[in-house]
Amino acid sequence: MVQEVADYVLQRLREWGVRQVFGYPGDGINGLVAAFGRADDQPAFIQARHEEMAAFQAVAYAKFSGAVGVCAATSGPGAIHLLNGLYDAKLDHVPVVAIVGQTARSAMGGHFQQEIDLQSLYKDVASDYLVEVNVAAQLPNALDRAFRVARARRAPTAVIIPGDLQEQPYRAPGHEFKQIPSSPPGMLEGTVVPDRAGLTQAADILNAGERVAILVGQGARGAADQVTSVADFTGAGVAKALLGKDVLSDELPFVTGAIGLLGTRPSYEMMRDCDTLLIVGSNFAYTQFYPELKQARAIEINIDPTAIGMRYPTEVNIVGDAKSTLTQLITMLERKSDRSWRERIESGVARWWETIERQSMLSAHPVNPMRVVWEMSHRIPENAIVTADSGSSTNWYARCLRMRGDMRGSLSGTLATMGPAVPYAIGAKFAHPDRPVVALAGDGAMQMNGLAELLTISRYQRRWTDRRLIVCVFHNNDLNQVTWELRAMGGSPKFEESQVLPDLDYAAAARIFGLAAITVDDPDQLGPAWDQALAADGPTVLDVHCDPEMPPIPPHADWEQMKDTAESVLRGDPDSWHMAVQGAKTKAQEFIPSRGGGS
Repeated sequence: MVQEVADYVLQRLREWGVRQVFGYPGDGINGLVAAFGRADDQPAFIQARHEEMAAFQAVAYAKFSGAVGVCAATSGPGAIHLLNGLYDAKLDHVPVVAIVGQTARSAMGGHFQQEIDLQSLYKDVASDYLVEVNVAAQLPNALDRAFRVARARRAPTAVIIPGDLQEQPYRAPGHEFKQIPSSPPGMLEGTVVPDRAGLTQAADILNAGERVAILVGQGARGAADQVTSVADFTGAGVAKALLGKDVLSDELPFVTGAIGLLGTRPSYEMMRDCDTLLIVGSNFAYTQFYPELKQARAIEINIDPTAIGMRYPTEVNIVGDAKSTLTQLITMLERKSDRSWRERIESGVARWWETIERQSMLSAHPVNPMRVVWEMSHRIPENAIVTADSGSSTNWYARCLRMRGDMRGSLSGTLATMGPAVPYAIGAKFAHPDRPVVALAGDGAMQMNGLAELLTISRYQRRWTDRRLIVCVFHNNDLNQVTWELRAMGGSPKFEESQVLPDLDYAAAARIFGLAAITVDDPDQLGPAWDQALAADGPTVLDVHCDPEMPPIPPHADWEQMKDTAESVLRGDPDSWHMAVQGAKTKAQEFIPSRGGGS
């Protein structure tokens, strides 16, 4: 039997180790869909409710598995819908291959239905590698390069295959002029070895520093032991960019937590007061949260030479893999005998976690959203995966969740797009079907994307050996992060026409979709609800009715700034007094003396 092009595509995906393709059908990929039907679920076609969600699922699969994620969509609108998820991959440096249909070759240029210039459309998002396949002999090289470039550059790539070609006989490239062969699928894994002279210079700076700070991002994942050793030698504290939240356990007393607007006071104070800074695998963008210019001597380690030295005037830039680079650097470090800087950091971290606990336990109407994550944090298994959305719930993920054990977590870090928490959770389950997953989603994100994907969860849950997937909805009927941005950045009151969401019973919707659900409208119900969901044998939706007036106060905010924000909205905000009271109560918790005796 003659092999069709579409069958060869799936064969090549199998050879690349692809276990599933996240997508949505359409006539632009009818040939591929038919081939999936003949492929005996190898790879599986995982049907999302929307192509954007399929792309998010592929991104999350890649983030949590370390393998290349694959998504597929039809021509025209399907290809357009993939873009937001692919931009999420591009900005967070995640390897994803998109396989996209196109109108038949005979109709191209004829203004045919759903005909779009996909090469122009995709040339930015898939700038590292984009190809349209117009003859079968292109396929091996096109697919293989898409995978190799995606993996090597940690970027999305795209292969466009016209619909009529998918059903044509496959012919391999020959040994002839203008035919491009390809080697078998596979990647030679290795490490980028740093320059010895740069390491020596970096070690000299770290050894000379008296107040060393370390900032890690997702590029330091896999180098936790080495980061810990460097911190031990230098007496440093370690702050984490949001995408690096799961690099180090928050149980370590010198880990100051997140940095930036969503960050912690210990991270802010460490950067404010350090004299030496080591940046490992991070491209954290908000320069105001770094030390003052010329305050600190700085070193950066990054595997990507194009990203190095972008955020702070670094003295030494080392291009290299974080683990191998730090392993060599450790041998050149001298252990500091003066531990006063480390003790100061650890005291601040301990005091901060006490503050977070007090803030989480403050009364609210009806439930304090901080407490939602605080209660989860004590109960969640050490092998769990947590996904988060973009919105006010991100604040509580960043500040209140204590990573420990082998926990993983991620979100749309750089694009910060709304709505990926639930599709991310689905991608995580396919990456690790034996691990529990929790999605922290705002109600705006649920209405935008999450509700429909509950059907995807219901449909595919039996493929997972551990079927626990908890979707926790922060139900406050408000597009809360934008509301707070209006107040804090512009001094504007909440504009209800744009900010208020239609009310919905998310628990009832989940039950209609065949999932277990729990409604929580009393803070004392939170702990038992988490216990029940984490003990369940299937997916569960927690519909938690939260107070929208709990302020996500930045770590650098002082009383004067709080007062100015409150005064600006008291004149017109619909719930101004409640907001002002909650803000004052929350900020006051930072000034209560530590249980350990510190102030």
